[in-house]
Amino acid sequence: MGGSVGGSKRRGGGFADINVTPLVDVMLVLLVVFMITAPLLATGLRVELPDVKATETPLKDTKLVVSVTKDERILFGKTADGKDRDVTADVEEVLIRSERVQAEKELYIRADKAARYGVVARVVAAARRAGVEGLNLLVQPEIEDEKPPEKK
Repeated sequence: MGGSVGGSKRRGGGFADINVTPLVDVMLVLLVVFMITAPLLATGLRVELPDVKATETPLKDTKLVVSVTKDERILFGKTADGKDRDVTADVEEVLIRSERVQAEKELYIRADKAARYGVVARVVAAARRAGVEGLNLLVQPEIEDEKPPEKK
């Protein structure tokens, strides 16, 4: 496999020229293969999300609702003057100290449509760490007149 070509031998060792054409050909083929397959790998799994058809859910007076606003504030309960209490900094501590949450282990979360997912996930994680077993996400029921036309 290597040595003489055409019957003549050289003295002094190896070849004078290295043929890089096959190496370049293989590298270009690999480059094309990776360029074609890379976008396919980035898409990941295809997940079909369920459509939600909400009905009017009566909230019991004993249940507590945590609200997440679009400006990333977390509101929980009422203050002495009747305003919503802002607990953005210490939501987990407030949930742990709430006797009603600890007794019933259930919580409703209402999030604005424009609220970032990370803030809502932080509330869910804090509720889980506080011992809440039943988490309920509240949605706005769709009004028939405002329903977008279905795609066919």
